[in-house]
Amino acid sequence: MAIRFFIPGPLRAFCGGLHHVEIAASPATVREAIEALCAAYPGLRDRLLNEEGQLRDHINMFVGDEDIRYSGELATPVPPGAAISIFPAVSGG
Repeated sequence: MAIRFFIPGPLRAFCGGLHHVEIAASPATVREAIEALCAAYPGLRDRLLNEEGQLRDHINMFVGDEDIRYSGELATPVPPGAAISIFPAVSGG
């Protein structure tokens, strides 16, 4: 069953301007889901993951309503048909 990624505005240029992308894959974890997403849209990899393959500090990611930083990071399970939302962090003053 496909999973859906919701893509924030600043990253849409790397996936043809789409605000959401469906990946026909059944990943077990967020890492596998990101690998499938980046295989389809290679320009996203360096914007989501650092040189060590970890989620960049300024990227927040949710599986459904669950923030992956509190549920296992990239090892967070991805249920079939899940929606994964990507949010760049906002800071400043």
